[in-house]
Amino acid sequence: MKNRVLLLSTIHPATDPRIVLKIAPSLAEHYQVYCCLPNTTKNNKAENITTKGLPYFKNLALRILICHPLALLKSVLIRPKIVHIFVPELIPVALILQWFGATIIYEVQENLLKKFEIKTYNNSFLFRNFWKLFDKIARKKFNFVFTEHSYPTYYTDLRHDYEIIHNYASIDLINQHYKPRFRRTPPEFFYCGIISKERSFDIMLKAFSILNLIIPDFKVNLFGPVRISKLELMRIEGFEKLKHRLNFYGYTDFRVAIKKAEGATAGIALLKPVADYPESYTTKLFEYMAMELPVITSNFALYSDVIEDANCGFCIDPNSPEILAEKLLWLINNPNEAKNMGENGKKSAVLNYNWTKEMTKLLMFYKKLENDN
Repeated sequence: MKNRVLLLSTIHPATDPRIVLKIAPSLAEHYQVYCCLPNTTKNNKAENITTKGLPYFKNLALRILICHPLALLKSVLIRPKIVHIFVPELIPVALILQWFGATIIYEVQENLLKKFEIKTYNNSFLFRNFWKLFDKIARKKFNFVFTEHSYPTYYTDLRHDYEIIHNYASIDLINQHYKPRFRRTPPEFFYCGIISKERSFDIMLKAFSILNLIIPDFKVNLFGPVRISKLELMRIEGFEKLKHRLNFYGYTDFRVAIKKAEGATAGIALLKPVADYPESYTTKLFEYMAMELPVITSNFALYSDVIEDANCGFCIDPNSPEILAEKLLWLINNPNEAKNMGENGKKSAVLNYNWTKEMTKLLMFYKKLENDN
């Protein structure tokens, strides 16, 4: 009988690419895998993976009062050997499950200490101190998975094992749901991720305003939650004139969203140098590369080592709309060179930034924890 593994989150949606499309299928051949995530439906079921649903609340207090007891009850009934949690708020739940005999893996996906400076919700003094207290407890009690090489430098006092599992692109998944095609006319640009000023959306709008004076028609397909109020959007220069060119799709299943990237001129992944962004990869770098899109991203050293070394795009000042407009126009006017960039990116993603390598590390880590316990 295979051991049971529970992947547990009260925030990540039931179509989260890392949990549902990478980690769960990677483990399913070796374990009985259960995914307990918010808003799970019959449509979210996957082969060899059992899904359990939770309600979703944006408000932390409601999650603690309603979601956490439900998550605990469902987890106890599953009786997992290993519980893999993906958000710090679940540390207290994980401590109880550890008392029931489960081995706990706590996955750190962001440097929350730095991220507090830009968080616009669930950022109260009470929550900060709540997190600091339980984060210290987790360091003594749990095993860790980090999504970035930089994160362990902030966790130097761990008492148990850890592994770094990057969120690289799943080449097989992209090949299954995405077909590269040459350039749509008129030009289209693709963006996937949180839409916020910290992620340079104001700069993107100003760049599109400049481009609009030169190119008679273009479209921008935007996938992800909007973290800018309508009032703020209206205040950004050029938004009113551009809004008919901007397609906001909201959060969308990755397998559906990427079809809108087929034939795009570029994939945009700009982040400003705030919080932990300069020392953390944005997953979109690798996904755009795997989709053979030229990438335009920030000129962080971490990103330059990926993009410029592979000659698959541009690393630019994320605060300069003029440079962004210049690079977009260059890609439009130089289709053959842009195509070469896309092909270079795909080769580099396959060789260096492929989920298959991370999957091997993940399975070895799980096996080690099984043997140690």
